Amino acid sequence: MEQHAQLGVDVELQPGREAVVGAAVATLWTDPEAVRPIDRPALATRTDIPAWISGMDSDQQVGDCVLSQLLLGERVLVTELRPDGWAHVVAVEQPAAKLDPRGYPGWLPADQLVPAEETVPADVAPLVLDASVSALRATPDGPVVLPGLILGTRLAAAGPARDGWRPVHAPGHAEPLWLPESHLAEPSATPPTAAEVLAVAQRLLDVVYVWGGVTAYGIDCSGLVHLAWRRFGVQLPRDADDQAAATVPLTLGDERPGDLYFFARPGRKIHHIGIVTAEPGSAGDRRMLHACYRRRRVLEEALPAERVATLVGAHRV
Repeated sequence: MEQHAQLGVDVELQPGREAVVGAAVATLWTDPEAVRPIDRPALATRTDIPAWISGMDSDQQVGDCVLSQLLLGERVLVTELRPDGWAHVVAVEQPAAKLDPRGYPGWLPADQLVPAEETVPADVAPLVLDASVSALRATPDGPVVLPGLILGTRLAAAGPARDGWRPVHAPGHAEPLWLPESHLAEPSATPPTAAEVLAVAQRLLDVVYVWGGVTAYGIDCSGLVHLAWRRFGVQLPRDADDQAAATVPLTLGDERPGDLYFFARPGRKIHHIGIVTAEPGSAGDRRMLHACYRRRRVLEEALPAERVATLVGAHRV
């Protein structure tokens, strides 16, 4: 079993117990045997998601071996540990009712996890990463310890800011790490407005489409929605059909910016989602922001005819 001693005690990952992600981004895989040689940068203890994505061609970026991605500090339930270093987990913060009532199931390298016993106490002041991408450093403006932190990552304060830098606790690290104070926000006690969520999603314009992606380096349609609301502490399911079930249907024509459009082919389940960016026009024209599989990037556009033909509803979070 994997052992960790960063906080001065030996603690093991164990099936049936919770752990947290210790990598900046951990990718959730369908099966260890489905992993490709090109995926090596995403499998390291210190993942390099930009190198992973840039090393793939557009077809490899939509391979079906990837299920989702988890951010630093995200909780999982460990259900199996293999001798070859793989862990089967349930991502409890990514609801997926049709797959497992506990959360999204899949595989990841056990070295990307930290036993939950090593995390900081729950009464430490929480913070959330508001920058699209950031990095944790050993000292203010010092060497990078953990690059590639993603918008919406939750951290815990480790003291007051100093010269524009803030110390935080990070899973698997005994000493506080630092990042710019301007990259952080305090969680709000009130639900976000639709405009606030839309503004966050708009910061991801032109990000590459990656199947299963939930980062500012690569993202898919439901990942964009999940991440935008996650920034404000709202836990939406990971997949588009589950997101439809978890939100409130509207009469088409009543949607407003920040609401959601859902798409499905006749007789099929929902396969696509977008965020409404404008009130519908008098001629029924509509606009949305979405991670587009066909164009392989996040874009904002008027719904083309083929989208209009599969539009099955508008919902509100």
